[in-house]
Amino acid sequence: MNKRILITGSEGYLGSVIAPFLIERGYDTTGLDIGLFNDALLYKAPHFRVIKKDARNVSARDLRGIDAVVHLAGISINDPFGNLPPEKLYGPTREYARNIAALCKKAGVKFIFASSCSIYGKSGEEMLNEDSVVHPQIDYAKNKLQVEEDLALLADKSFSPIALRFATAFGTSPRMRFDIVINMFAGMAFTEKKITLNSDGQAWRPNVHISDIARAVECALRADYAGGKLLVLNVGTENNNMKIADIANIVSEECGGTPILFAFKEARGARSAFVTSAAVSASGADSRNYRVSFALVKEYFPDFECKYSVRYGVKEMLAQFRKINMTPAQFRDRGFYRIKRLEDLYSKGEIDSEVRLKK
Repeated sequence: MNKRILITGSEGYLGSVIAPFLIERGYDTTGLDIGLFNDALLYKAPHFRVIKKDARNVSARDLRGIDAVVHLAGISINDPFGNLPPEKLYGPTREYARNIAALCKKAGVKFIFASSCSIYGKSGEEMLNEDSVVHPQIDYAKNKLQVEEDLALLADKSFSPIALRFATAFGTSPRMRFDIVINMFAGMAFTEKKITLNSDGQAWRPNVHISDIARAVECALRADYAGGKLLVLNVGTENNNMKIADIANIVSEECGGTPILFAFKEARGARSAFVTSAAVSASGADSRNYRVSFALVKEYFPDFECKYSVRYGVKEMLAQFRKINMTPAQFRDRGFYRIKRLEDLYSKGEIDSEVRLKK
């Protein structure tokens, strides 16, 4: 019998690719999503079964007959909005991750958590691995670390959760995100014929194609890990550890030499960048600066290997943009920027201060 999978946050950037990927490979896959980004579509999304439900309301009944939960649901923004304190946004995210994991433990259901390499935050020149000291720089990363800590406490001989620390994602998805670096640069270059960095571009980032993320999730589903503790694995490839400026150069090359600008050098400063972050100083220095080793994931998932380079992902995105004749208005659509969509919903009174939909 095919494994039955529940994916929380299934109508986001990652879920819109991971769910169809698993369905194509024979997994009986159901999504669960509150629907905040349901209509934020760059192009038509594959149809699959989705339970319309807030992740904080998941119950034991939702897990009946389920073999594994892939937990993607969460707040994916660099900075708070609406002058809300971080705990208002991330407290519920931590709580429902812990509650769903506890339900999985009780029901004997595998739990796979979508964590992030952003936990590492900053380092010197060394390559960071799963045992390295972490220095999360933004609330999003701190939240991921807190969830990992909760999972580690829940783990025992009956429950062996897996946390996949994904590098920064890139690549096409029906529910596109243009607030992540490679996607943003590709969208800028295609629609605006320029690339604007909100930093000096000297910070390192690990990157991973969205299809490789989906393949890693499948590997985790197939793995027979039962170590009795939380298994943490970095997901990506050393070849995609790159400086932001080098990423911009690749995008520029693929677009015929698109000019590269630096927001902090311009008269208007950061206002000329569509997405900014408190982690970037007025001088353009980005406190988020780290390179990551991905050796351990190959030990636990021997058949896993990242297939796609940054350059491949850029070519793929540009081809998709040409296919749909993407316009500057589409690129700037606030539905493709997590914090801007949430700001809009909050200002309209459609969500409350804990990102709960108002009825």
